[in-house]
Amino acid sequence: MVAVSPGSLDGRPPAAAERPLRIGMVAPPWYAVPPSGYGGIEAMVAGLVDGLVARGHHVVLVGAGEPKTAAQRFHAVFSDPPSARLGEPMPEVLHAAVAAALFEREELDLVHDHTLAGPLLARGRSLPTVVTAHGPVSGEAGDYLVALDHSVDVVAISQAQRRLRPEVNWLTTVHNGIDVASFPLGKGDGGYLLFLGRFSPDKGAHLAIDAASVAGRRLLLAGKLNEPAERAYFADAVAPRLGGCVEYVGEADAATKRELLAGAEALLFPVQWDEPFGLVMVEAMACGTPVVALRRGSVPEIVADGESGFVVDDEEGLVRAIDAVALLDRRRCRARAELFDNARMVEGYEASYRAVVEGRELSARARPDDPALVLV
Repeated sequence: MVAVSPGSLDGRPPAAAERPLRIGMVAPPWYAVPPSGYGGIEAMVAGLVDGLVARGHHVVLVGAGEPKTAAQRFHAVFSDPPSARLGEPMPEVLHAAVAAALFEREELDLVHDHTLAGPLLARGRSLPTVVTAHGPVSGEAGDYLVALDHSVDVVAISQAQRRLRPEVNWLTTVHNGIDVASFPLGKGDGGYLLFLGRFSPDKGAHLAIDAASVAGRRLLLAGKLNEPAERAYFADAVAPRLGGCVEYVGEADAATKRELLAGAEALLFPVQWDEPFGLVMVEAMACGTPVVALRRGSVPEIVADGESGFVVDDEEGLVRAIDAVALLDRRRCRARAELFDNARMVEGYEASYRAVVEGRELSARARPDDPALVLV
């Protein structure tokens, strides 16, 4: 099965008036849904759940923490999200087992699983299971999805992700979404560039510092710095570069993130791996802030080069782009972000669910690299 745009199914728009679906939704156990700070998958799940309920569907959500979404039923496996145990196997396995037992007692049309361990239980389940591939699909992660075979239908979050592992049982491609209206259109008058994200070599914070320094611009760094690997990278590659025009301001909660993005002249996104979807790029554009990014993974699908930012090939390109961002129209950046609004994501998943429940393929003859299928 291959990709179609959200909002289309065999050439027909999804009909909200069709029979409401009963959906079992499994969020990861690590953060609340939605999260107060870091937690991209949990934020995406919260937007999806709220959008599905608004369209008349019934959602049973399994997650952690307090109920904060519109889901008609919420079951917390952990009353306090075990964020400090991120990476340990047992919270994930326990979470999957509890969700599976709960769904056996529910009358559902399908299960949508966003976890790592949960899809392993799909083979013994009579309900169809949709899985979103939130992470990499190369190496063992891709081998795992291939091994799941037709026990699950997998949704990609970018065309770039699909192309890396075409033998996965891909159902469709649906870009992640955000509530664009919840982000302020800023003036970018804070006098700084911004790096916002995890502190990992893959995210390239050290390259953002180097590019900003060469360009002679002030740079603020905000992001998650909790895990040992993050602290080690920060100590080795970031801390020695701090000072002068470079400042670390801590991890940003939802309100602080919006404030930082709205005031930034540009977001620097010097990603060092083929990231399947960088949600922070959409959040920046929603605030009118152009994105300066390296050409990796989903970046060219998200950023309109020369319109909502610049997509470059090397560190020298980053510096040139920083000097050029003042020429871009922040309102056009905002318009680009609206292509990734939650409403589009919800329509895409609704179309996917109906296809799975009715046993239909989404587009039998189209190719996953067909430009007509790209959602933007």
